Amino acid sequence: MHTAPWLTILLAIPLVGAIVVALIPKTAGTLAKQLTLALTLVELVIAVIATAAYRPNVPGFQFTQQYDWIKQFGVSYSVGADGISIVLILLAAVLVPVVVLASWHESEEGKRSVPAFFALLLALEAGMVGVFAATDVFLFYVFFEAMLIPMYFLIGSYGAPKEQTQRAYAAVKFLLYSLFGGLLMLAAVIGLYVVSVHQLGHGTFDFATLRQLKIDPTTQKWLFLGFFLAFAIKAPLFPFHTWLPDAGAQSPTGGAVLLVGVLDKVGTFGLIRYCIPLFPDAADYFAPLVLALAVIGIFYGALLAIGQRDMKRLVSYTSLAHFGFIALGCFAFTSQAGVGAVLYMVNHGLSTGLLFLVVGFLVARRGSRDVDAYGGMAKVTPVLAGVFLIGGLSSLALPGLNSFVSEFLVLVGTFTRYRALAIVATCGIVLAAIYVLNLYKRTMTGPVTQENSLLTDLSVREKLVVAPIIALIIALGVYPKPLIDIIRPSVTATFTDVGHHDPAPTTPVAGASTTGGHS
Repeated sequence: MHTAPWLTILLAIPLVGAIVVALIPKTAGTLAKQLTLALTLVELVIAVIATAAYRPNVPGFQFTQQYDWIKQFGVSYSVGADGISIVLILLAAVLVPVVVLASWHESEEGKRSVPAFFALLLALEAGMVGVFAATDVFLFYVFFEAMLIPMYFLIGSYGAPKEQTQRAYAAVKFLLYSLFGGLLMLAAVIGLYVVSVHQLGHGTFDFATLRQLKIDPTTQKWLFLGFFLAFAIKAPLFPFHTWLPDAGAQSPTGGAVLLVGVLDKVGTFGLIRYCIPLFPDAADYFAPLVLALAVIGIFYGALLAIGQRDMKRLVSYTSLAHFGFIALGCFAFTSQAGVGAVLYMVNHGLSTGLLFLVVGFLVARRGSRDVDAYGGMAKVTPVLAGVFLIGGLSSLALPGLNSFVSEFLVLVGTFTRYRALAIVATCGIVLAAIYVLNLYKRTMTGPVTQENSLLTDLSVREKLVVAPIIALIIALGVYPKPLIDIIRPSVTATFTDVGHHDPAPTTPVAGASTTGGHS
């Protein structure tokens, strides 16, 4: 089972499915929905099997395949998974069928056909799997850019139906920002290729080979910036975030879930997969700047979220704060913080995905994203209010729910090396409680207005949508060990390979000799 080409299968199912669904007649929307749901459920089952087959204690990439693609330029179809990428592939596989079910009726409101909507979702899933699985840097770049196309059309063609101008603006802004970042990364990818030619006598884009290159510090800094800026825009990190609130607000509900739940993780994934291993000297040089931007983002995103009236924009700004914690964990260069950062990527996808789903359900019922249009919803829709509360408490990292463990690991791991930054970042947790609880209070408590009194609670389909995410939020809050066991060896190996080791304890362990002997 370990030798099966799991990653190629996971890539092929949504890619072929997208082509098949796109060929379905426009009038056969129900068939497109059913086929897409079936394909994404099969994808989920295979992703679970692949994750179970993954062996955390085996070093290097697993499920590897490599075939020449453009041999003259050293480009290959090369895929593999380590503990960092396999959990993110699993996250995508979990969220896509949820999004398909959540978009069952919303897909009918776009200016394009229902089959086109679900074909775009499948194409997006293929891109997400490909970008996490690629071990050829050029192949990674291809998937990195290819993901933009289906997301652009999802925002521009199926976003807020009453705001066509703003929807088009958000789609174009998302595309231009991402393309600009992609062009910077392309320049850095070409630079890596040139360096490989000079050192090896032939060009290559193979990630494992590129890690062995001896790149001088000055060149590293320029190449690092090309990759970092692309990933900072994609994540997004402060101050490269301005496209996110517009894209999040104008996306269809399912598109917003995948945009913030998975696509943005490509940016933070890129930081720990490419920026740190390929350019270790530059990563050390720029670490103080990245850490400063991360802490600023934590507070800036939280303060903007507190002042928002548009619920989708509010949830989008909370993500800016959360990405600050993830970047903090990546560049603290300790195994605890790194494991926490990767686990945070998964947990953020679940908690923010649930918040976007609930906000989408509210907007579908009331027709407004304005917080002031609601109030007293807990009396009218108690199940929806309960789901909203779970998503909010998960987002603010309540102990016992999933985000707490990852946030705790990031802060503890950062504290061992950067105490002041960890203390300041911890204060951002207070702001998270303010924007989450204030949003819940304004929408779910208080008197019920006449417009809201006739709204209905969650349907059976909507309960099926949120149930698996709630189950995972609780399960990972109570018992995160299975994911941590998968993630930890890869994160530790990444930092060890570039010369970073966890700081030694400053206080002697009780019962241990200070000279290293045994008592």
